[in-house]
Amino acid sequence: MSVYLVVTLCLFVYFTALFFIAQALHNNSIIDLAWGPGFVIVIWAGYLLMTEKTQIATIVLVLVTIWGVRLFAHLAKRNIGKPEDYRYVNMRKRWGTNFAKLKAYLNVFVLQGVLLYIVALPLFKVTTAEPAEMSWWNYLGIIIWVIGFAYEVIGDWQLTAFKNNPANKGKLLTTGLWSTTRHPNYFGEALSWWGIFILTITSVGSLIGIIGPIIITLLLLFVSGVPLLEKKYRDRPDFQVYAQKTAKFVPFIGKKGL
Repeated sequence: MSVYLVVTLCLFVYFTALFFIAQALHNNSIIDLAWGPGFVIVIWAGYLLMTEKTQIATIVLVLVTIWGVRLFAHLAKRNIGKPEDYRYVNMRKRWGTNFAKLKAYLNVFVLQGVLLYIVALPLFKVTTAEPAEMSWWNYLGIIIWVIGFAYEVIGDWQLTAFKNNPANKGKLLTTGLWSTTRHPNYFGEALSWWGIFILTITSVGSLIGIIGPIIITLLLLFVSGVPLLEKKYRDRPDFQVYAQKTAKFVPFIGKKGL
């Protein structure tokens, strides 16, 4: 059976089950927890269907699993037991009562599944590729992934530690990795996927996988990540000062200012 078909079925079941759980809890924001594990499902489904497990595919399996499990654990620790996130509360208000659940299923759960499917394109390519020897760019991809993963993990850890300190209430984190970019965790996530893409390049055909990191970078930079936080803080004088001296996305060399 085709890897693409199997993964499609797996993701359909996964996100549909999450939808019903969310309705039972009256909390659509549990979808945020599903992002990381969704990629783990994709890579494991594809890997198990491979007749010949390649070295590159095995490395990708390990890296994606580490990334997905870590992200889930981080978000679960932060969000489980808390009320529905304001973004989803606002969605409910906009949708009203007519067909609200159908709108939630299509606009939140199905949409997330479709986006995940597209971002995961490099995973499809590596699990359907012919066996190939590791090249220098594959090793470069691993290095890029490690840097991105470090930025994401350390950025999240620094932010959590900062917020857990009562003395920092009402303040902005502007030190550590947060002095190099205003969004080190989002930058790290994007960079990790660029590393995965480069790691999965084994032929000209696999270059189509570049769609994945492009989409996740655009989503984080213009849709679901950076814009929401920038909008939330942009009217604060301390954030305005911070923005003038700190790159928006790419560390050090990225665009500064609002």
